[in-house]
Amino acid sequence: MDFTPTQEQRAASGLAAEICADLSTPERLAALGPAAADTELWKALCAAGLPGAVEDIGLLGLVLLLEEQGRTTAQVPLVATCAFGLLPLAAHGTADQRERLLPGLREGTEVATGAFGRGGGPPGVRETAPPGAGAPAGRARLTGTVPLVPWLCEATLVLVPDAGRRLWLVRAGDPGVGVEPVATTAPWSAGRLTLDAAPAEPLGGGAGRSGGPGGEARMSSPPYDDVLATARTAFAGLQAGVCAGTLARAVRYTSERQQFGRPLSANQGVLLRAADAHMDTEAIRVTTYEAAWRRDAGLDAAPHALTAAWWAAEAGTRVVHTGQHLHGGIGADVEHPVHRHFLWGRQLAAYLGGGAQLLDELGRLLARDESANEKEATV
Repeated sequence: MDFTPTQEQRAASGLAAEICADLSTPERLAALGPAAADTELWKALCAAGLPGAVEDIGLLGLVLLLEEQGRTTAQVPLVATCAFGLLPLAAHGTADQRERLLPGLREGTEVATGAFGRGGGPPGVRETAPPGAGAPAGRARLTGTVPLVPWLCEATLVLVPDAGRRLWLVRAGDPGVGVEPVATTAPWSAGRLTLDAAPAEPLGGGAGRSGGPGGEARMSSPPYDDVLATARTAFAGLQAGVCAGTLARAVRYTSERQQFGRPLSANQGVLLRAADAHMDTEAIRVTTYEAAWRRDAGLDAAPHALTAAWWAAEAGTRVVHTGQHLHGGIGADVEHPVHRHFLWGRQLAAYLGGGAQLLDELGRLLARDESANEKEATV
C-alpha cells in the first residue's frame, strides 16, 4: 500500500490548487451567492484538462483535486461529474457510451451527477417499462423521486440507481424528468429529481470496459457497489480539503490575533483544540487515500470507503466546529470565510449519511464478510 502521489497526480493537484486559489476567492464566492455555480472557474478547470485527467490519475488523483477544491470551497460540480460520470462510464460503460458521453464530460460541456439517496442507499425509483416495451430502443422507463441530488440544477446527465441497484443514465432535459431547485446548507446547486416514465439507458452491460487506473476490467465489485464506494471516497476527499481549509484559517487567525499582549495561539486550550482538529483532518485524509488506492488497484474498497465516510462525517463536523470556535465572535459572522467552511462541512456530513448510519452499515458489512469467510473455511 503506497499513497505516494505519482508525478502526474502531483502536477494535477498543483494545477488545481493554483486555479482555485486564483479564482475561488472569498470576494468572488460572496458575489456568486448561495446557489450559483462558478461557471468561470469550472471553465478554467476544464480548459486545463483536469476533469478528463481523472481517467488517468484515478480516484486517488481525484481525491487530491477535491482536497484543493475543498480548501477554497469552490462552487463547481467536480466531485459529481467525476464520481457519477467519468469514472463510472470509464469502468462500466459500453464502448458506445464512452464514445458518446466521455468527451463532453472531459470538456465540461456536459455535467453529471448521481441520484443516490442520503447516505448512499438506493432511492425509491422503479422501472416501469423494460427496454423495448414502450420506450426507445435499448431504453427503459423509470418512475420515482429522489429528494436531494447534488448539482442537479447544473447537470445534463444523471446516474440513477433503481430499487434493484441497477444503474441507469437519464438525460436531465428528457420528457418525464422534473428538476426542482432545493436549498441546501452548502451552495451545491442541488435539486429534487422527479421521474415520471422517464426514458433511461442502462449503464454498461459487461462489454468493452476501458483500461487505466480510472476504470478497468479487473474491477471486482458490481457497478452499484463500485460507484457508491467511489462517491463516498470522493466526497470524503472533499471534506478533507474543507477541514484543511478551515484549520488553516484558524491557525492564521489565532497566530495573528493578540489578547493580553500575546497571540491567542499561545494559550494551551487553543493549541489543544487545533491539535485535535489536525489529527481529525489527517484521519479523514489517510482513510480516504486508502479507499481510493484500493479502488484504483482493483481491490474491494467498500468497507474502506465506509470508514473514510464515517471519519468525514464525524471528525469533519468536529473540525469545522473547532475552526469556527477558534475564531471567537468573528466565527459567528455568516459573511466570514470560515463560516462557509462550516456550512460545507455540515452539508458533507449530512449527505454522507451521518456517523451513526455509516457505522451501522459498516458493522453489518463486516459481519456479513466474516460470516462468508467462516462458511468458506468449513467447506
